[in-house]
Amino acid sequence: MSHRNARLTVHGRRILVERVLAGRPVAHVAAEMGISRPTAHKWVRRWRAEGDAGLHDRSSRPGRTPHRTPAAIEARVCHLRQSRNLGPARIGPILGLPASTVHRILVRHGLNRLAWLDRPTGEPVRRYERLRPGELVHVGIKKLGNIPDGGGHKVLDRRSAMDNKLVTTHERKSCKPVIGYSYVHSAVDDHSRLAYSEVLPDERKHTAAAFWQRANAFFQAHGITVKRVLTDNGSCYKSKLFTQTLTAARIVHKKIRPYRPQTNGKVERFNRTLLDEWAYLRPYTSNAERTEALADFLHTYNHHRCHTALDGHPPISRVNNAEGQYT
Repeated sequence: MSHRNARLTVHGRRILVERVLAGRPVAHVAAEMGISRPTAHKWVRRWRAEGDAGLHDRSSRPGRTPHRTPAAIEARVCHLRQSRNLGPARIGPILGLPASTVHRILVRHGLNRLAWLDRPTGEPVRRYERLRPGELVHVGIKKLGNIPDGGGHKVLDRRSAMDNKLVTTHERKSCKPVIGYSYVHSAVDDHSRLAYSEVLPDERKHTAAAFWQRANAFFQAHGITVKRVLTDNGSCYKSKLFTQTLTAARIVHKKIRPYRPQTNGKVERFNRTLLDEWAYLRPYTSNAERTEALADFLHTYNHHRCHTALDGHPPISRVNNAEGQYT
């Protein structure tokens, strides 16, 4: 295996072969390149047998491992991991195996990190990504409590915030909260992660349909033609109006299986980013102030924020790039 101080790389091995083919003795060429004669003969022999492919490094993994843990025991290790979320230190005593052996089994099967497992089923998370922008857009809604004018408990003390949040009815016999909720509608492109969001007053079918028309215009302005839209099974998305709105634009509507939000995971993860980096980033003194800050967040997210799924590049770098390379 090549390393930074290696005498020969693939390029050096090719030079070695060329000099030997020119008629020079192998021993002389080996001395010039600072390697032993057996090593020089080895690479010349590999080249003659396999061509240029023989000059590349090979895996040092043995062809067979007679002392490997039996498949039946490995299956029991995987079952305990997936059904009970036990670690190597717990699984080892149950099966009479060293913890280090259990760990290597879990690594071999991709189960060594709980974050890689789906919590409800215990199965390894299968991640997918469409090849081109617009092939699939995830759409979802996040419900947020409104902020009263003057601020909530993050700006005022909790008692003052409650007084600011309640109003007295005209009979002055009781108080009821009238602060209400806002609904953040979001659309995220599966390939590029380009996102569009709006804060709207409800999650009814007319609101959702109108939001998608504006979101579709946003994607079209970036050169993205949307082919499919994936949503959950909310009532606004199950309505005929929303489906007809997509059909009119020649867009296929897909819905996730019930109680499987992981399928729509890209917009679910985007909603979590919304909370951390916009909604709860700092105390806001009013709902309007928080809503106005959304535009700055979206610009930062789409054009400047590094995305781990995009090798540290922002989503805009993948727009209009079918092969997933970065601009």
